[in-house]
Amino acid sequence: MERPAKKKKSSQMLMPQYFLEKTLGIGAFGKVKLARHIPTGLKVAIKILNLQKLNASNAEKVRREVKILAAFSHPHIVRLYEVIEIRSKVYVVMEYMDSGDLFCHITVRGRIKDDEARYIFQQIISGVDFCHLNMVAHRDLKPENLLLDSNGTVKLADFGLSNMMVDGHFLKTTCGSPEYAAPEIISNQLYAGPEVDVWSCGVVLYALLCGRLPFEAENLSYLCSKIKSGIYTLPGHLSIEAKDLISRILVVDPVARITIPEIRQHPWFCLHLPWFLSVHAEEIKERSKLINKDTFEETVGCGFSHNFLMESLQNKLQNEATVTYYLLLDKRLRASSPFIRYGFNNEKEIETAKRHLRKSTSTNFNNSMQQQMRVSPRSNLPCQRNWTIGLQTLTHPHKLMLDALSALQRLNVSWKRIGCYNMKCRWLPNFSRTPGHRLPLDMNSIPVDEPSPQNAVKFEMQLYKAPENRYLLDLQRVSGPPLLFLEICASFLSQIRVL
Repeated sequence: MERPAKKKKSSQMLMPQYFLEKTLGIGAFGKVKLARHIPTGLKVAIKILNLQKLNASNAEKVRREVKILAAFSHPHIVRLYEVIEIRSKVYVVMEYMDSGDLFCHITVRGRIKDDEARYIFQQIISGVDFCHLNMVAHRDLKPENLLLDSNGTVKLADFGLSNMMVDGHFLKTTCGSPEYAAPEIISNQLYAGPEVDVWSCGVVLYALLCGRLPFEAENLSYLCSKIKSGIYTLPGHLSIEAKDLISRILVVDPVARITIPEIRQHPWFCLHLPWFLSVHAEEIKERSKLINKDTFEETVGCGFSHNFLMESLQNKLQNEATVTYYLLLDKRLRASSPFIRYGFNNEKEIETAKRHLRKSTSTNFNNSMQQQMRVSPRSNLPCQRNWTIGLQTLTHPHKLMLDALSALQRLNVSWKRIGCYNMKCRWLPNFSRTPGHRLPLDMNSIPVDEPSPQNAVKFEMQLYKAPENRYLLDLQRVSGPPLLFLEICASFLSQIRVL
């Protein structure tokens, strides 16, 4: 007698609220499937990952991506609805973008005309700016990770290589696709985070306007040498403004490279800039916290308790009620006018917000006191609080660093170079030099890692690029008595000569 075949458990049985359809893509550790949320009938993309194929490093990337996307709500970043773990698999349910990725768009269309490329780039910068506001560096920006929908909306996706930025500390992981990676990543140098995303945005902009990449080579070694030397050509069909913006982004020196705020002020970027895309990331972040009344009522109509839904949304819980709410919200936003997508009720309201932003920015600038040292706890960071000290100046970075190292030398501070604009320093309050002895002033290493007395102060000094062509020299205490750290900071201020 023939034995009846065993009934296979399908994914639908394991995930009764979703109906899986076609496969959208296949990766090394799983696949992405198109699915339909059965209660609402809306489409989603589900990334299915096999835990047995993930090593510790890749599992950490998955957890990091989930954590970051779960905290984000922005019109140009894909939304994460929920994460379901069943046996050896993880199902990451995300927003479905129905027009594929920017890579396919460029492949089919070739080089894109200025106005369309500008609008795509403006949306990318809006999403990247929001990431940086939330202390996240994407680190893998490329056309394949920029998704499109039928309305022409662009959204950042695939945060698997992203990382949290800690104020006062540098990242060091070499990651991302070489063609889009910044020179400092290719050279295994330390980097802060935003500057490498800016470089990648520049490569994407070049690809949009030229239909090809700025750095191409037959082998990886030659490609890396071209990137590190910044060798590329600008086609004659590009406008003067587009050439200027690209040439300011694709700058090998990360301190000289243009920043996101400066990109937002560039003439090419500002041309035909939609008013809703000019809204600052902080305003969008605050607006995203508001609950949409119509969507809330529609979700309640699906059978969820008013109080349960409200409590779930306020506490940012992941359950069927909140998944339904955000699916219905995204459906409503896609069909709404742009200012509704950004959380504004009307154009007058957004103009009021913009005027407030301009006034706030002006006030902050006037109060910055570029030549005054500041000491403040950075309390808005997702990590431990650190006391920092810094000064802003218009002085050229090379001249500023030479003067800073000269000041350290006069104060008997030893240092060790760990990057072009990053030094580890150590100060021994009771240390005295032999008369006439001088330390070499050439940014070379001076031992700072050997055991230190109890009252030794260790700190890091690093240079950032700030808005308005300014530079921020920042000192951060690593160890040692806080009062002694303040003492060396005050002495350092008195020794700086280039302000």
